[in-house]
Amino acid sequence: MKRLFMHRKYSALVVGILLSVTVQAQDTLKINFRQAVDLALSANVDYQVLSNNMEVLKVQKQSALLSHFPNVNINSSFSQQKGQQTQQIEGQIVVTSVTNEVVNAGLNMSMPIFNAGRRILDTQSAKLAYEAGEKGLDRASQQIVFDVARRYLQVLLDQELVRISIENLENQKETLRQIDGFVDAGLRTLSDKYNQQSEVARLESVLVDAELQYQNDVWDLSEYLQLEPGVVPVLESVDPGTDVMGFDDMSMKELYDIALVNRPDGTQQKLLVESLEKNLKASKAMYYPRVTAFYNYNTFFTSLDDRTLQDQLLKIYPQNSMGLSLAIPIFNNFQNKLNVSRNRVAYKNQVLQKESIDRKIYQDVKLAYMNYMAAVKKEANTEVQVMAAEEAQNAISERFRLGISNFVDLATANQQLVSAQADQAQAVYTRFFQDVLMQHALGTLEVLD
Repeated sequence: MKRLFMHRKYSALVVGILLSVTVQAQDTLKINFRQAVDLALSANVDYQVLSNNMEVLKVQKQSALLSHFPNVNINSSFSQQKGQQTQQIEGQIVVTSVTNEVVNAGLNMSMPIFNAGRRILDTQSAKLAYEAGEKGLDRASQQIVFDVARRYLQVLLDQELVRISIENLENQKETLRQIDGFVDAGLRTLSDKYNQQSEVARLESVLVDAELQYQNDVWDLSEYLQLEPGVVPVLESVDPGTDVMGFDDMSMKELYDIALVNRPDGTQQKLLVESLEKNLKASKAMYYPRVTAFYNYNTFFTSLDDRTLQDQLLKIYPQNSMGLSLAIPIFNNFQNKLNVSRNRVAYKNQVLQKESIDRKIYQDVKLAYMNYMAAVKKEANTEVQVMAAEEAQNAISERFRLGISNFVDLATANQQLVSAQADQAQAVYTRFFQDVLMQHALGTLEVLD
């Protein structure tokens, strides 16, 4: 009896410590699911890295588009020459020792006329790479929503299990008080009282375990959301019985077709294959001759000429040249061949990656569909299980009150009812989560703005 009392005292102490730590030593942050997703998107390192990479892809796309316009450069230089200088005076070459200050200026423009379609291929490749980056960012955001949903729902399930444990503990304490009255009236033996005390102590331990599991999952969510140390999220509840898509009446083929259309990672791999194929063709274009149009404007000023700077630069010495240049590759130390080989290997590897992702999409949809259907069946079964357990518990409680049934039957009925309630809560949240998992596998999981 003394050991039983100490066990109950210890259990109550642990629960009290847990509650006091939660309330007093921690700051709380009330959030809903949308706010949790926003926090995760802003804190996730991988997502932020992908977002930063999009800036490079955007500039790369702009650069490829602007490559269709001429290249324009302005050049200028200043130099000072001391010593013997050669000058032409009245038809004679005169060498004098002077200081000559020279200013050179020029404008150069060039534009490819023909390069075997390389500019067009580079533009298309950069555009496809940018679109692939957007799809990769979409899939990363969906993954974050999925991770948050899994942790968020687990915490809500833990709260429900704690509630069930508390309710059951209070019910059993009430039963213990009734048995005390029966013992005093001589209707029950002391063994029934001791057995009920043992059951109450066991349920106190169950409550401690439920509280510990809740605390662990809350901290797991806090860590994923990158909350400040000591800040605990207080979650807004969701109704797991609503806002579900419902995939019961859809076949596996229909679901797989939806995934092929909507999965961002599948579309991303397809775009990357097309982009690298364009890169390969663009590198092969370097094997062919290239024609470039050019225009050059050059002028200079010299201190040996007594005329003004403006006259020399703009009137006396300007030179204009324009024309076409032809470059025929003959031998460049296999640089072109090396680039083609690298791009060909990158293209082949990307094709393999795409095939792997296609297989993964099918596997994801298949597993999600199987788990979803199992969760639907389990939810329906637990509903029947709870109804039957409630009827059995009510009947046995009445028989126990009348002295017809013994304590073992009552304890068994109570345990079956609590187990059924816990199984039902688990099944409801599991079915809700499997709906989220199915949307994640199909690529239709919406990311909140």
